[in-house]
Amino acid sequence: MNIPALNTKIGDKCADCPIHHRAVCAYCEKSELMLLETMKSYSSYAAGDTIIMAGDNMKFVGSVVTGVASLSQTMEDGRRQMVGLLLPSDFVGRPGREFASFDVVATTPVTLCKFERIPFEKMLKSTPQLRERMLEMVLDELDAAREWMLLLGRKTAREKIASLLMIIGKRQNSLSPFDINTSMKFELSLTREAMADYLGLTLETVSRQINALKKDGVIELEKKRHVIVKNFNRLLDETGDDGDGGYVT
Repeated sequence: MNIPALNTKIGDKCADCPIHHRAVCAYCEKSELMLLETMKSYSSYAAGDTIIMAGDNMKFVGSVVTGVASLSQTMEDGRRQMVGLLLPSDFVGRPGREFASFDVVATTPVTLCKFERIPFEKMLKSTPQLRERMLEMVLDELDAAREWMLLLGRKTAREKIASLLMIIGKRQNSLSPFDINTSMKFELSLTREAMADYLGLTLETVSRQINALKKDGVIELEKKRHVIVKNFNRLLDETGDDGDGGYVT
């Protein structure tokens, strides 16, 4: 199974982009893609780099092409709460909003496809396909936010780890054909330290739970960063969710 690597080669044309079929431009016609190409540019960020700070004047919006970034908010006393992950094809920024609401920090090396905000907003108003995809992505983001609230608030340590693996695995495999009846393999881009930070767990707890899932045969680890799930439904059982994605009480 092909897994988008952090060093995926990106073509100059939108049609050649590895995330094109899931990105905001997925429904655009050829002429519309050509227009998007006139307002786009690529930027690369190293792990730990701040891509956007809350309060920044947003001159661009865009899509994560490769890598993983965190979406977080810092309180007045310096405490930081991570409110989500940005994975390949996720949208960065808000059309119609001049200032950023959250910090966006590269967790791994990140490549961002950036569009000038004002030209993009004008195109959004005149392009139904772009508006339709934008609405779908906003609704998907709302679902992801609710899922993250549940993950942080109600689940056990084992369920949190299993859920995070499920989220990352499903998203990475959505960029290529995926059958839940076959094994799932994906790159675990986050370090265990980052997972502990984001899930509100200790590093020791994260390591212990990952090792327990491995020992119980739920996952296999290949070179520490590649996870193999041979039975999708078994991992789903470990998340505490039911088959429809709801929480089992």
